Amino acid sequence: MAPNEAGDELVFFVNGKKVVEKDVDPETTLLTYLRRKLGLCGTKLGCGEGGCGACTVMISKYDPFRKKILHHTANACLFPVCALHHVAVTTVEGIGNTKSRLHPAQERIAKSHGSQCGFCTPGIVMSMYTLLRNNPEPHMEDIEDAFQGNLCRCTGYRPILEGYRTFAKDVNCCGSVTNGTGCCRSGRENTMNGGCCGGKANGPGCCMNGKEDSVTMTSSSLFNSSEFQPLDPTQEPIFPPELMTQSNKQQKQMCFKGERVMWIQPTTLNELVSLKSQYPNAKLVVGNTEVGIEMRLKNLLYPVIIAPAWIPEMNAVQHTETGVTFGAACTLKSVEEVMRKAVADLPPYKTEVFQAVLEQLRWFAGPQIRNVAAIGGNIMTASPISDLNPVLMASGSKLTLISKEGKRTVTMDEKFFTGYRKTVVKPEEILLSVEIPYSRKGEYFSAFKQASRREDDIAIVTCGMRVLFQDGTSRVEEIKLSYGGMAPTTVLALKTCKQLTGRDWNEKLLQDACRLLSGEMDLSPSAPGGMVDFRRTLTLSFFFKFYLTVLQKLSKSGTKNMCEPIPSSYISATELFHKDPIANAQLFQEVPKGQAVEDMVGRPLVHVSAAKQASGEAVYCDDIPHYENELYLTLVTSTKAHAKILSVDASEAQSVPGFVCFVSAKDVPGSNITGIANDETVFAKDVVTCVGHIIGAVLADTQEHSRRAAKAVKIKYEELKPIVTIQEAIEKQSFFKDIKRINKGDVKKGFEESDHILEGEMYLGGQEHFYLETHCTLAVPKGEDGEMELFVSTQNPMKTQEFAANALGVPSNRVVVRVKRMGGGFGGKETRSTILTSVVAVAAFKTGRAVRCMLDRDEDMLISGGRHPFLGRYKVGFMKNGKIKSLEVSYYSNGGNSVDLSHGVMDRALLHLDNSYNIPNVSGVGIVCKTNLPSNTAFRGFGGPQGMMIAECWMSDLAQKCGLPPEEVRKLNLYHEGDTTHFNQKLEGFTLQRCWDECLSSSSYHARKKLIEEFNKQNRWKKRGMCIIPTKFGISFTVPFLNQAGALVHVYTDGSVLLTHGGTEMGQGLHTKMIQVASRSLGVPTSKIYISETSTNTVPNTSPTAASVSADINGMAVHNACQTILKRLEPIKQANPKGSWEDWIKTAYESCVSLSATGFYRIPDLGYNFEKNEGKPFCYFSYGVACSEVEIDCLTGDHKNIRTDIVMDVGTSLNPAIDIGQIEGAFVQGIGLFTMEELRYSPEGNLYTRGPGMYKIPAFGDIPTEFYVSLLRDCPNSKAVYSSKAVGEPPLFLSASVFYAIKDAIYSARKDSGLTEAFRLDSPATPERIRNACVDVFTKMCPSAEPGTFKPWCVRV
Repeated sequence: MAPNEAGDELVFFVNGKKVVEKDVDPETTLLTYLRRKLGLCGTKLGCGEGGCGACTVMISKYDPFRKKILHHTANACLFPVCALHHVAVTTVEGIGNTKSRLHPAQERIAKSHGSQCGFCTPGIVMSMYTLLRNNPEPHMEDIEDAFQGNLCRCTGYRPILEGYRTFAKDVNCCGSVTNGTGCCRSGRENTMNGGCCGGKANGPGCCMNGKEDSVTMTSSSLFNSSEFQPLDPTQEPIFPPELMTQSNKQQKQMCFKGERVMWIQPTTLNELVSLKSQYPNAKLVVGNTEVGIEMRLKNLLYPVIIAPAWIPEMNAVQHTETGVTFGAACTLKSVEEVMRKAVADLPPYKTEVFQAVLEQLRWFAGPQIRNVAAIGGNIMTASPISDLNPVLMASGSKLTLISKEGKRTVTMDEKFFTGYRKTVVKPEEILLSVEIPYSRKGEYFSAFKQASRREDDIAIVTCGMRVLFQDGTSRVEEIKLSYGGMAPTTVLALKTCKQLTGRDWNEKLLQDACRLLSGEMDLSPSAPGGMVDFRRTLTLSFFFKFYLTVLQKLSKSGTKNMCEPIPSSYISATELFHKDPIANAQLFQEVPKGQAVEDMVGRPLVHVSAAKQASGEAVYCDDIPHYENELYLTLVTSTKAHAKILSVDASEAQSVPGFVCFVSAKDVPGSNITGIANDETVFAKDVVTCVGHIIGAVLADTQEHSRRAAKAVKIKYEELKPIVTIQEAIEKQSFFKDIKRINKGDVKKGFEESDHILEGEMYLGGQEHFYLETHCTLAVPKGEDGEMELFVSTQNPMKTQEFAANALGVPSNRVVVRVKRMGGGFGGKETRSTILTSVVAVAAFKTGRAVRCMLDRDEDMLISGGRHPFLGRYKVGFMKNGKIKSLEVSYYSNGGNSVDLSHGVMDRALLHLDNSYNIPNVSGVGIVCKTNLPSNTAFRGFGGPQGMMIAECWMSDLAQKCGLPPEEVRKLNLYHEGDTTHFNQKLEGFTLQRCWDECLSSSSYHARKKLIEEFNKQNRWKKRGMCIIPTKFGISFTVPFLNQAGALVHVYTDGSVLLTHGGTEMGQGLHTKMIQVASRSLGVPTSKIYISETSTNTVPNTSPTAASVSADINGMAVHNACQTILKRLEPIKQANPKGSWEDWIKTAYESCVSLSATGFYRIPDLGYNFEKNEGKPFCYFSYGVACSEVEIDCLTGDHKNIRTDIVMDVGTSLNPAIDIGQIEGAFVQGIGLFTMEELRYSPEGNLYTRGPGMYKIPAFGDIPTEFYVSLLRDCPNSKAVYSSKAVGEPPLFLSASVFYAIKDAIYSARKDSGLTEAFRLDSPATPERIRNACVDVFTKMCPSAEPGTFKPWCVRV
């Protein structure tokens, strides 16, 4: 029976409108269809692999098996359009908008300041909306779980949870779950400010609100929840009735044919079986969460796809005598629901396996994936790191296979997986169902998983462990230990299990098991995935946890007398991870009494685009509607780190449908030389110097076609030896010239006078920006005089214009760059966006047509560079009491293949080598290494965090050496008012001491330190640590002439004001602040002022929006322009003092008075000379202090952030909501930098971590459970607009407090193993580094291989 040829009709609904599609390409995703075909651009593309949640939509369908309507979230970027038959899709546009009314899920995230750049907001809104459709009164825990598959890079997540907490039904008393820790009723003393109720941050009942200060009122309410419209579940759109009636009719088999792929959706098991025998190599697809990624990222092609989702037998769930049988097409979500019910209904001894499955599913991808991915797909993908396969294998689950020959049952045992991603299932066979067995009396089961991040992460090692005891004894009758992540397949430790059978469950068995496992679960030191020592240690740690868990269960079951008691300090090792309810408070100074109501400066005004962002109406670069005949561009990049290009052959690409042309160096009409230091090319010509180096680009009619054509371009290379790491660069002396030095005092003499001298080094890994919106450019040639308009996602319109004009060979006045907003920047769009823009501009010039390119996440991560990895070597001299005398440091950074901003980054690192400590004698040197990696660039902090991190490293070693409490040694060495820094700048308005004292008291530091010591005495395998860290951050561009800004103000005759300034909006709220400044300057309400965009034809020659100074300099320029207009209005106002603003403007126009003015500002007296160590590099400093507490699991290296208190000096805040949002966002980005985010490169310089699957930024669950932020009161700053201070970068370094709290906890663990000397901990403190540093019996059983005797899988760059 061949599939019918007469094109079938696909019928589905989008936002209540019926869509009928005849010719669908199976390769088209729902995301592409929504954005391209339907013009619904609210759903965003963030990663294309289901890892970030920006494309989340709600899928609703009537389930004929369960007879009810189901709503669930899904990633539109993976969801195939062909799977939408008889489904209703709801996107962010379908639930509310700013024109009629916002849905409460949109309104609350906007008003609670939970949307900064706004690119992730629609996805988060849809996750929340779907939860509310299924459960209008969720618990706080449900809300947190709903966001496991959503990422946000700006906010630090706190305000999102805070806004959505208002939907939770368990919010009472103070917003901490009733009488939980930190709840106002639990009588806990040590919360914020010595006992604020930790109150709901906007509750009028919070005790902090009533505290009268002699001068100032402190407020903790950033929003007022009483203004929120209530949620009314009856008002939601109904499920299309047509789809209800359709479900009763007999479905017929459907088939869709695309250019390369055929999609067949059978309706009966017989049809499916015969299709599989006709197409034995066809892939069966339910959720497309694996095949979708393979086809997009791994370049695999599956010409036939069969979708078994409609077949009743494959969706059936049966409870049998021996267990529960699931049809292979059951989604993980439905498996979870069935298991949860079974665990609730059945006696506990029967559900040991089910509980293990639930524990694994709890951390399995995100809800968007669990809702669509099938259990059969998980098994058949046969991934070596599958979370479920070890559980199924250890429990001996049974699989039923079916083919034309009939059915057969196989047990999932050591024979099931035959090789990497291969199983015993024959090509023509189909996995029909999986039986997960009940456990028996005397049988115990556990599953463990360790990943880089708890939520939505692939495992490093995962396992399932089962033991059955002889009746009533502790003698092992049967044992199965199954591991994932230790071989190319999921494996059973057969030899170990054999040896343990028949033995008693005691200490001796534990020792033998570990010895046997360390031999059997061996890994080659160059095994794929790296982390070899860690993975080997984990196999033992997991068994130890299992051993303890079983001991505990045995003693409860009454087998007490037979087994040894567990030491009480070991019990915490068996606890499963649980998350406490979040508690937080944000304190800021209220505006002075008597400030006019319409004067918004100092008030927590909501981000001006927040409502548009929450409803999907905000337009980003790729949301601009398509131009007539527009082309799509895909880059062709180098796959070698260093090589000569022998030939480039684009002939095969020409046969791809829709192909237009190939662009390369010979097509550049102007200069092919580009880059900040003129050391880069638009297109590589003869040599490539990094993987990802742009060689050419392909233009085609659609993105899919250009992608395919780009993959068909063939390049031949002659390879040259690359330099990849800092270490290699030092050996080969491969440096960019211009080595900077700073010297102060007499270092040699300082060392002679010191009691102790310490030497050491620390390495800091780089960081990927991971802005949610990747680089994007749309170039529109104007057809005359070489004019071109560029719509770009960039922080730097001036350089974008200059470099594009240069490549086009036209003067800058022919090129206009326009930036409305960016979906995040963080420095990554300061210079590196130009490499893409110039290419797109050249392509538009060549074809004379509009050209668009938005990089895919994997391309973006590969090409655009990130934060500089640093190596710091130090020698520090100090006295017995901890006072520092002398310091010598060398900093090496990995600059990549071009200079870019590396020298500026190194300058700032050297200027921050003191952090906040007064060091009388200093000698510092900074060297930038030239390597064959993509050029590293600006990233929030710009070298400052790296410089200060190394300072805190020697500071913590020094305290250890003196045997003194670290907080005392830090306090002793802090600067004081009037001191001069190592670069001879005098510190004025030095508020750091105040921040320090306030942070110590509000965090109850000393009381909690005692509690931590007590906790560490009572727990061997869990340890807590705490650390308090100061920061001092210099504010200004280190290149003096960049500290200038312009503004342009137009007042129209109706009194409305159009404001333009040199800064770009990337989520940091700059436009919002500028409107506040203009509103106060002009004395008009903010509603009259509008900012449309930033463009080079309104304010020319603008500095990049960077270095935290944008509000300072643009604010002054705006103020300056407003003053000019006010001066012109002066006589008119005097003549009519009672008139309104509108009256004055009308009169001014009629009196021919100009109502347009430019403003300009530069920061005075800046300029520093490294040679002479004189001059003033910074206008002023921002200060802050943070105290963080963490808990680590010494067996797995996991850590959780328990609490953080931050006190930050931001002067007199222009907008406390935005400033607190910046502090929290920077802090969480820093948690990523110092504890999670790890870029991994092969020894050949190839980046492995090219998307959220491998590269882990912090998720909702990674922020501190208790998170308190307080803005220092009464500290106006005379150096910036309206006494404010810069806030973008300074707080990022405060997350070092988490890193050093982890180090503190590791000290405690090492002490229990008899180690007391200082140890080295490089950044980031990943689970691998934490576990390896907690030296114990298990790590000693897994000795490291000698470096140099093998080729590692990845290298430290």
